[in-house]
Amino acid sequence: MTEFETLLQYARLVVHGPSVRRSLPAGYDIKPGEKVLLACDTFQDMAVVEAFLQAIREAGAEVDLFVAGTGPNPDREMDELDEVRAFMGNTPWGKEPEEPWPWVLHVEKMAAEGGYDLLIRGIGGPTRNTPYRYEGLPWISRELLASPATTFPYELWDLLERKAWSTIWQHGPGGRVRVTDPEGTDFSYTMPEEHFKNQRYGFTPEPFHGHLHAHHPPPYLDKDDTQGVVAGTLNHWGLPHPHVKVNVDRAMVQSVEGGGEYGEAWRQVLEMAKDIHYPEYPRPGLFFLWEVAVGTNPKFFRPKNVLRRSRGMVYERLRSGIIHVGMGTRILAQSEDWAKKEGVPYGHLHVHLLFPTYTLTSKKGETFTIIDHGHLTSLDDPDVIRLAEKFGDPKELLKEDWIPRIPGISLPGDYWKDYAPDPAGWIRRDREGEPEV
Repeated sequence: MTEFETLLQYARLVVHGPSVRRSLPAGYDIKPGEKVLLACDTFQDMAVVEAFLQAIREAGAEVDLFVAGTGPNPDREMDELDEVRAFMGNTPWGKEPEEPWPWVLHVEKMAAEGGYDLLIRGIGGPTRNTPYRYEGLPWISRELLASPATTFPYELWDLLERKAWSTIWQHGPGGRVRVTDPEGTDFSYTMPEEHFKNQRYGFTPEPFHGHLHAHHPPPYLDKDDTQGVVAGTLNHWGLPHPHVKVNVDRAMVQSVEGGGEYGEAWRQVLEMAKDIHYPEYPRPGLFFLWEVAVGTNPKFFRPKNVLRRSRGMVYERLRSGIIHVGMGTRILAQSEDWAKKEGVPYGHLHVHLLFPTYTLTSKKGETFTIIDHGHLTSLDDPDVIRLAEKFGDPKELLKEDWIPRIPGISLPGDYWKDYAPDPAGWIRRDREGEPEV
């Protein structure tokens, strides 16, 4: 079997999988006679694109391809400021690649005016409300497409997500959450009952596929009591940076310690926006903590070229039990539209938690551990194990295929000496087979 034939097999699974309207799709559910628009940028592996085009045509649908440029800079190793360039607007660092929304808006308009049944675009984040189906294309490389993450049975994935989310949804209203991580994170918050009643942006009885919202999303409440420290060395699109410590009080970032160039840029934007009152916010300031998103697929992993700008750390956050914390404005939200017009900073920044423990204490005093040291506990649920038997060996199916390698946490060594000052250097040496410590 050729490499392309292998990719085609995986693409066929996605093409016929269930459509759940997510940038991390379960599938496209393509039917004969449908009209599909597939849009990507030049960082996308075109062999992966060609496999999807053929699989879509085999399903009896018509498909058109739109490829957008990624700006004047070719792929390169990330630097510590790439996260700021990717997620923040109206800051001194600009955008790299250039602000993507013009071409995204263009293809969304094309899909509407062209009578397409499905638009396939995007590697992460939310999708707009549209008259057509809208799914993502997160498989940016052959390595990511041809992997167990793609073949993990959707029925099983759906059940383990529902098991985790139902605990939060049933016992969360008025309850207390504490999130800790061995890299220094320790914060807690009350889950306001209003959010369970209002049901906005992924906070509904239905789990938000691949990205469980374990903290209430906007609208931001003045009574939000989120307090503590978020700490780590990774984000979505920037080079792993020296250990950063983000101090939060009443859900607002108060100060940022360490973090190398990333931390310094964050401090500058924090100062720039300290007196700005965004429309959705109860008080001035930009960095509200709102995103505590839980990955749910045990088969996601860290790609080989993870330090390249075309890859980033964004994929590994999808592995079950990993949390990414986001602070700032939500993408596609009113505050971002307002800030663009006003010419003031907007956007949100991330910190990844690779070995978090997430505990929920209900209003009645019952305690539930949703994540235990980076392990999503719904993977151990008897119903999940029973369903896994339908597809193979439950121990293999439900095992996390990738465990982050960090000295002093998952490997021998001293975290503060061997890893925290230069995580990118450690990852680079580890990938090259040099001694970890």
